[in-house]
Amino acid sequence: MTDRYAVIGNPISHSQSPFIHQEFAQATGQDISYEKLFADIGKFNEVVREFAAAGGKGLNITLPFKGDAFRYAGELTERARAAEAVNTLAFRDGKVYGDNTDGVGLVRDIVENLDYPITGQRVLILGAGGAVRGVLEPILEQKPASLTIANRTVIKAEALAHHFARYGKVEAVGYDALEGRSFDIIINATSTSLNNEMPPLPHGVFTPRTLAYDMVYSAGLTPFLQRAQGENAGMLADGLGMLVEQAAESFSIWRGVQPDTRKVTNMLREVLA
Repeated sequence: MTDRYAVIGNPISHSQSPFIHQEFAQATGQDISYEKLFADIGKFNEVVREFAAAGGKGLNITLPFKGDAFRYAGELTERARAAEAVNTLAFRDGKVYGDNTDGVGLVRDIVENLDYPITGQRVLILGAGGAVRGVLEPILEQKPASLTIANRTVIKAEALAHHFARYGKVEAVGYDALEGRSFDIIINATSTSLNNEMPPLPHGVFTPRTLAYDMVYSAGLTPFLQRAQGENAGMLADGLGMLVEQAAESFSIWRGVQPDTRKVTNMLREVLA
């Protein structure tokens, strides 16, 4: 029997997950199928129950259902509890297991693929939404020298800093407080790049040794990466590697096999070009 998996979201037509997981399956000799599931808002639980009842083994969850999946799961990993969001569900032995692989995907892309250590570095994260919540615990696990969250609404950044204080010290500031400071790693976790906009960063935060990382991926440089390039940041990266790495972690949770990611990332890069 071929094991069924899927990604659920709204919208979902744009998802690259079926391509990624079918490539993983082919490379590792796993007999799976992987599809896209659309769910109306308010119908997440119903669609998931139907999928599991029909023999589905696992789901990836994308916007806007990661909170729904967190509440749906019966067993949660520590990183899912920290994020209060789930992007991976596994159905085993009558139980529903929830995990969040976004943070480990980001960390692996930076540390392993880009060969840039997080340990001992000054890290700045832009934004205080769900994308940030999903990655803070794995980043703090790497023991950065400092971790700063900058957001237009400072109270949101402060709430995250308080929530994650048990994992490590997090500083919360507004963008104006970054004046005169520089960082080793700057991660854009805002949605500004999707709107062809740029967070209101003061000049001088990038240095020739800064890694500028945008969680959004695109064919060309996002506005954030264009700005980083213009200020001579040492390394530029978008979120395509993170997308593939978080998928690889989900695949490993489901199948017990860790797939190689380089080939799939390169294939996707060619498609985007």
